Amino acid sequence: MDADDFPTPDVEVDSIEPETLKDRIDDGESITLLDTRMESEYEEWRIDGETVESINVPYFEFLEDEIADDVLAQVPDDREVTVLCAKGGSSEYVAAELAQRGYEVNHLEDGMNGWARIYDAVEVEDYDGAGTLLQYQRPSSGCLGYLVYDDDEAAIVDPLRAFTDRYLADAEELGVDLEYAIDTHVHADHISGVRALDDEGVEGVIPEPAVDRGVTYADELTTAADGDTFEVGDATVETVYTPGHTTGMTSYLIDDSLLATGDGLFIESVARPDLEEGDDGAPDAARMLYESLQERVLTLPDDTLIGGAHFSDAAEPAADGTYTAPIGQLVEEMDALTMDEDEFVELILSDMPPRPANYEDIIATNLGQNPVDDDEAFTLELGPNNCAASQESLAGD
Repeated sequence: MDADDFPTPDVEVDSIEPETLKDRIDDGESITLLDTRMESEYEEWRIDGETVESINVPYFEFLEDEIADDVLAQVPDDREVTVLCAKGGSSEYVAAELAQRGYEVNHLEDGMNGWARIYDAVEVEDYDGAGTLLQYQRPSSGCLGYLVYDDDEAAIVDPLRAFTDRYLADAEELGVDLEYAIDTHVHADHISGVRALDDEGVEGVIPEPAVDRGVTYADELTTAADGDTFEVGDATVETVYTPGHTTGMTSYLIDDSLLATGDGLFIESVARPDLEEGDDGAPDAARMLYESLQERVLTLPDDTLIGGAHFSDAAEPAADGTYTAPIGQLVEEMDALTMDEDEFVELILSDMPPRPANYEDIIATNLGQNPVDDDEAFTLELGPNNCAASQESLAGD
């Protein structure tokens, strides 16, 4: 039986919406999850949290008329259990089988696909530039984006294609015109929304140095060179070339208050340098990254906020709930930012995490070389981002 083709359960099973589950996790409730996906999928990507107990028992273990006692023994019978799968089919079936046996269960609506559609907008309270700055957060993959708006204008940095309609709706609700959609680089973990927004009348912007990677649509968009600026009401978005993660990696300084660093620097780590040129080119890219950090990023005032394009489970949010931190704080907390060049290169090359799922296809799609529809794009980017170097050895004591 295919995991997406299950009979209608004989008993009614309550479902829980992904947003409700996230709210309960954020509130610190104790949550028990029974994840019925295959072990390989579970190990690659799952819902975690300090108060979350996650158990993996693949759905096929529940297909027998008499479910084995050792399988049932893995499911707690003294508290509520939320069953989940990839899309919601097998989890509803498994939850019904458990409910018939007296377990207190519900199932996650739309499964991990539903979890991947959660997208929160949180105001960056420490931003002190003109207008207002929001950080978009996608908890399923740790993707972050930034919407700055002032007067009747707005710009978004690192938009996701899956949420094109959301950006337009948010702009309409805020009473602003979305003027610019800006990418920091050719992403390897998600499908960019810049071209989709450009098709909707927003001016799409990509870094000029990224074009040489093989971007097929550069003539249709605006290209941003180092030092170029974009006006959003009274706020200014300045282009700051910061290669290393990729040769085209570009940051954007939003009204001298927050540097949107893309995948160059995160609040818990620095970029991995191997996704463009592979292992052979990683050492040179790491040296390029070191130079960018030391000469373009860490030379900014200590109170300048850093906001990357991702966060990981190791990241601690600020008091306002955003994954941002002042440069001065990061220098104090992250040993990698105070090392000499050789130490830095050796460190970030020493323990590289697995590369993002489907990263080659995602890069080709973002270059315009691999056309995909919206459903294919959404499926391609499911899973963890893995665009940072390993966090375990980067932070200070």
